[in-house]
Amino acid sequence: MSGEFHHSRSFGIESFSALVFVVAIGVATLTAIPLRAASADIATCDRLAAFPDDKDKPADVKGSYDIAKTDVAAALKACKLAAAAPDVPRRINFELGRAFEFNGRNAEAVKAYRKAADAGSTSAMIGLGTLLVNGNGLKTNPTEARMWFEKAANAGDVTGMTNLASIYGGGVGVPVDFAMARSWFAKAAAANSSEGMYQLGLMTQDGDGGTKDDGAAKALFEKAASLDHGGALERLGAYAEAGRAGPKDEKAAIGFYKRAAALGSDDAVSALKRLQCPFTMKDKQGKTAGSICFDGKN
Repeated sequence: MSGEFHHSRSFGIESFSALVFVVAIGVATLTAIPLRAASADIATCDRLAAFPDDKDKPADVKGSYDIAKTDVAAALKACKLAAAAPDVPRRINFELGRAFEFNGRNAEAVKAYRKAADAGSTSAMIGLGTLLVNGNGLKTNPTEARMWFEKAANAGDVTGMTNLASIYGGGVGVPVDFAMARSWFAKAAAANSSEGMYQLGLMTQDGDGGTKDDGAAKALFEKAASLDHGGALERLGAYAEAGRAGPKDEKAAIGFYKRAAALGSDDAVSALKRLQCPFTMKDKQGKTAGSICFDGKN
């Protein structure tokens, strides 16, 4: 890949006390109050901090990849209260970790993620591993991070697979091993991960860790693009523009780039500007004074 490994991106993430006076009469009424409170806190924690791809998330909870700034304080409060209740589902400690992380309190996020990860939450394993790789104010530990990614990957979590592949492909705490990276990306792709398809396509187009095959790479990009992967759409644009693994088609290239740009691909934005604004005007000092652009319809 021209010396550059494309890393997976993922997770582009008051103490509770209750004083209950138990008397001979009214025990059921008194103890029901904290139970209802715990249930409400769990619901609020789920609503504000659930992660869409978390396998433990209730089916009726949508989740969000980001916790809105305006919701962080409320999420943190609800998740703290929910996590303090007895027999709380493991996802709540994962969600508490997310709330801490979005609040910039990564040391506390690690503790919450670790508790959920120890209970078997693969999402928490990934959250913990990501913090241990990136640091973000913490001491990095790539060896432990790899262990958590591997545990999540072996449990069938596709993000764990792509992150583990990135560890080997990027040589993070281990020697670079493209073959191992390609193997894990292939497993993720087989599990219908658009990121796995895209990354495997990158390795296949460049021959990293295995056979170089433009046709096979393009097919992987097409599968990932059907799942709205911006990077894969950008690659299809580049292939159409260059006539790689198919006929040259600038109009099709612009169409792919537009879709990729709408999904946040900076490379696609640059490509669109290059194709749609091919003529640059300069003033007498040699400074850019404007460009002549086309809409790509003709």
